[in-house]
Amino acid sequence: MPRYRLRIEYDGRRYHGFQAQAGLPSVQEAVETAVKAFCGETLRLQAAGRTDTGVHATGQVVHVDLTKDWPADVVRNALNAHLIDEAVVVLDAEAAPEGWHARFSATERRYLYRILNRAGPPALDRGRVWHVKKPLDAAAMHEAAQVLVGHHDFTTFRDLDCQAKSPIKTLDLAAVRREGEEVWLEFASRSFLHRQVRSMTGSLAQVGLGRWTADDLRAALDARDRKACGPVAPADGLYLTGVGYENRAK
Repeated sequence: MPRYRLRIEYDGRRYHGFQAQAGLPSVQEAVETAVKAFCGETLRLQAAGRTDTGVHATGQVVHVDLTKDWPADVVRNALNAHLIDEAVVVLDAEAAPEGWHARFSATERRYLYRILNRAGPPALDRGRVWHVKKPLDAAAMHEAAQVLVGHHDFTTFRDLDCQAKSPIKTLDLAAVRREGEEVWLEFASRSFLHRQVRSMTGSLAQVGLGRWTADDLRAALDARDRKACGPVAPADGLYLTGVGYENRAK
């Protein structure tokens, strides 16, 4: 049975997360419905990661197993034709190698968090950025973020409903920079805990506002206590930007 790797982007505002849920719109349901409309097959696709309600993606990766061996560009174009009324697009499609799995073969996930840092709220990007009125010190945020890099117990930045077996993760990248009126935070790891990125972002914003220092962030990490986390950043500004597979980013 041919397996296809799909790279997709979506605006998460109109979906209750990626994962299919009875009676609620989801990204997974939208793609699976498009597959059925294209070739008549009912299936359950697999994804590199599940994003929460309101979270966006520019580089989510999923796979679908189809009965017929279709040209990859036909799969991409046909799915996009049936997704025309959805906020989901298939960026590219290709035949997956033997044994490859969208989730289990992934070696890295990358996220971007966008903060609009100006007095005026967003008009064009409403729902796509977190609006913070007061000035943020991006350099201080970047310096503090290095405290989080490495192999740690991230209980402080783990949602209480997280189903991961262990709170111990290795964060490979935590970078903060200013891009005009925005502050961008980038994170990379093999895997993340539930709402870990939003939790880290919210705490780093406390540093940027001058309310916390890098030492305060370290103390929060070392506390291994959810109560030590700063306010959790909203879903609006979060994007899954890419997934890595054996030294190949997708």
